[in-house]
Amino acid sequence: MKRRSFLQAASLSPLSLQGLSAAVKPKELIRFGICADLHHDLIPDAKTRLASFVAAMNQQKADFIIQLGDFCMPKNENRPLLDVWDKFSGPKYHVIGNHDTDGGFNHQQVIDFWNVKSPYYSFDAGNHHFVVLNGNEKNPTGNTPGYPRYIGASQRQWLAKDLADTKLPVIVFCHQGIDNDSGGIEEGVAIRYIFEQANRNAGYPKVKMVFSGHHHQDYYNEINGIHYVQINSMSYYWAGEKKNTSAYDAELVKKYPHLRSMLRYKEPLWATVTIFSDGKTEIKGMHSEFLDMTPKEVSLTEAESIYPVVAVVSDRYFKLHKG
Repeated sequence: MKRRSFLQAASLSPLSLQGLSAAVKPKELIRFGICADLHHDLIPDAKTRLASFVAAMNQQKADFIIQLGDFCMPKNENRPLLDVWDKFSGPKYHVIGNHDTDGGFNHQQVIDFWNVKSPYYSFDAGNHHFVVLNGNEKNPTGNTPGYPRYIGASQRQWLAKDLADTKLPVIVFCHQGIDNDSGGIEEGVAIRYIFEQANRNAGYPKVKMVFSGHHHQDYYNEINGIHYVQINSMSYYWAGEKKNTSAYDAELVKKYPHLRSMLRYKEPLWATVTIFSDGKTEIKGMHSEFLDMTPKEVSLTEAESIYPVVAVVSDRYFKLHKG
């Protein structure tokens, strides 16, 4: 190569490299905001917490937002909370939690109040298929203590067909953990098997991730190649009636009697999930601290909580198979 030609090539190489870098830079396919367990009916500042989340998602231009249940009971005095939720400029999705039917309400009343088409459903966005499950059905054996936390035969059949019918990578939402045997979905192994069957039938990992709330904790499990992510509560960890967390004003406790059993978070917690064309997935969570008392101050042991009790939604990074 002549010296002049070599110098010209050398002088162009940085620009060429920049162009190549831009060409291979992965494209952002979708960004969504996710929150869980606001518990508007149990705490005094739910609207403020939700407003912070909605404002942040509008600022970040999220493609949609979703809440993972235990949002509010479907009663008229809770409509101002929906007004806050509706300030998000894009699509909004709901998952039914066990406490959303407190006060004698049923699933149909909840979804009517939220303007949701069905207790369980799916939708497509950003070249992905999203599945919303209802984990609050009654076990036909009638053996479940406490709140129902079951996914029945009809919903399972629908789920298997819905997964088979889509060609897109799948992300699942459910209130209760499908990976958590302590208070999670009953017979969670059967639901996980439906996911794993869908992956085997597709010949690649079609079902990528499963998000849940309910447990008010921050943890992650990978089971047979599927990522299960627990999103911490926006508001608090439930320490229990035996853990008197603080001395509150009598009038406040009269209106919100469950405050004494909570370890509240100072700031609201949520996460932003971003998925890129190369399969890279980023979960950016919020970090806070305890508002009243800490787990240590109420003598909450790891044996009681299983997973650590923290005022955090952790940042997580995955490289999902493209399929």
